[in-house]
Amino acid sequence: MTITIPGFDYQRVPVDGDVTLNVAVGGTGSPIMLLHGFPQTHLMWRHVAVDLATDHTVICPDLRGYGASDKPDARNADTYSKRTMAADLVTLAGRLGHESFALAGHDRGALVAIRAGLDHPATVTRLAVLDVLPTLDMWDILHGSSAAVAFHLYLMAQPPGLPEQMISASADAFFGYFLDVWAQDPRAIPAELRTEYLKASREAVPSIVADYRASAGIDIEHDRADRAAGHRLSMPVTVVQQDWGAALGYDAAALWHPWAADLDHRTTSAGHFMAEEAPDEIISVLRALAAR
Repeated sequence: MTITIPGFDYQRVPVDGDVTLNVAVGGTGSPIMLLHGFPQTHLMWRHVAVDLATDHTVICPDLRGYGASDKPDARNADTYSKRTMAADLVTLAGRLGHESFALAGHDRGALVAIRAGLDHPATVTRLAVLDVLPTLDMWDILHGSSAAVAFHLYLMAQPPGLPEQMISASADAFFGYFLDVWAQDPRAIPAELRTEYLKASREAVPSIVADYRASAGIDIEHDRADRAAGHRLSMPVTVVQQDWGAALGYDAAALWHPWAADLDHRTTSAGHFMAEEAPDEIISVLRALAAR
């Protein structure tokens, strides 16, 4: 059985050479694009998207390398850079007839959304970021034994070969581990969705690893260049995070302020998969951001 977002139309949209994205589109009104995280697909937005579609055009793509979107070989460091993935989204929106749009991203999708906001400030009108720090800050705060919670970042940062072999050898256990430990409410991801997420991730190991590897290399370079030049997110930005600061020894809001001129930083009691665990809360956040 193919799982879809109810009431949404599905398209395959070319965005970059031979790369085509799988995208679900629903509703009418001002456009908002929703980007999924790891180890998920666009289906993580199923509750939020249906509500927002009552008065917005809602665009839910699978990122390049994920879900049913194309998974090009990582020919160079830029193939899965967040800059390249962000450019995919601007092209996607244009092909759907939108010169500008609001953007929300979770986890990996949030990193792409941040880069889209930095690189395309005239196109991204509002930005919502769920449960990440900017790439440069993320690596800066990981140290000592507390960094063990992010072991997968270090594994997938290694040169091509070993990470892909290790993960492929036990893909369901690897990806399922994160679905289990990052969710406060396991009922938020029902069995059929879990099966879908595991299948999609199992079929995308090389591209998922390439995405993470880029965040340990070229994405850091891009963030450093922005920080050195004083570039900031110029649109209204809402950040929703779990309160990891106490455990890892950092002040998330303080790390975010240098990046965003107009920042609304919030913490949530929901787990990492907050759009599935607390959809009403995330709907409220996104509607408030759209009204700013």
